[in-house]
Amino acid sequence: MNAVQNPFPPFETLLTQIERGNILVVTMNRPEVGNARNTRMATELLAVWTHLAESAGDIRCAVLTGAGEKLFSGGGDLKERKGMTDEAWQAQHRIFEQGRDRLLASQVPVIAAVNGHAYGGGCETALLCDFAYAVRGARFALPEVTRGILPGSGGTQMLPRAVGERRAKEIILTGRPFTAEEGYEWGLVNRLCERGTLMQEVLDTAAAIAGNAPLAVREAKRVIALGMEVDLQHGLENEIAAYNRLVVTEDRREGVLAFNEKRPPQWKGR
Repeated sequence: MNAVQNPFPPFETLLTQIERGNILVVTMNRPEVGNARNTRMATELLAVWTHLAESAGDIRCAVLTGAGEKLFSGGGDLKERKGMTDEAWQAQHRIFEQGRDRLLASQVPVIAAVNGHAYGGGCETALLCDFAYAVRGARFALPEVTRGILPGSGGTQMLPRAVGERRAKEIILTGRPFTAEEGYEWGLVNRLCERGTLMQEVLDTAAAIAGNAPLAVREAKRVIALGMEVDLQHGLENEIAAYNRLVVTEDRREGVLAFNEKRPPQWKGR
C-alpha cells in the first residue's frame, strides 16, 4: 500500500509523523517543562485520539512518546493550574477525561514508548495505551494523593488491571515512585529497552502489528478490551461474534489464498 499522509496540521505542543508507511508517531513536545500537559496539549491530544477512534483510515498502529531524554511526561502542568478556580480546574480536566475516553476507543493499537520518567497523568497515559515499552532507569509514579487529589485520568482503574489490586493500592496510596524494571516485573511494562534502541524496538513491534490484517487487529483489540469488563461466557460470545464478522471479509479470503500461494498477503481492510 502507498504511504499514509499525515492527517494532522502542525500542532503547538505535539509532533506527528508517519513512519514506515502507516504508523503514526505522536511526540509530546514540551521538553522544557517535562512534557507536562497543559490545556493546549490536552486539546491537541484529544484531536489525535478522536481521529484514531473515529476515522483512523489506513493508519495501522500508533506510537506515543515524549520529546527529550528525561521525561515521557510529568503529568498535568501545575504551573498553569496555580491559581485556577475550582470551576476552571474541572473544566480543564473534562478535556483530559475526553482524551482518556477517545484514546481507549482508538480503532488501532497505541503503544507507549516511555523515553523517560512518567509521573501522574504521564503514567496514566502510558497505562491507557495498549501496552508500553520503557527505557531502563525510567521511573513511574502516581503522586496525586500527595497533592490533595487522586489519579483522575484512569489511574485508579487501569493500574489495578495492569499490576493487580493490592500492588496498585500500595502505589497509589503512598504516591511512591517505582522503576521501569519494577514495572516490567509487575506487568505494567512489556519490554525494557536501552535508550538508543527504544524507538527502533517500538517501531519494529508497531510494524509487525501494521503488517497484519487491519480488520482482524481492530476486532481483536476491541474484543480483548470488552472481555475485561464481562464474565467469561459473555466474553466468549463477543469473541465468536467478532470471529464470524471476519470470516466473510475479503481479507480472510486473501489470508488463506496468500498462505497457499506462499506469498505475503495484500490486505484491503475489507
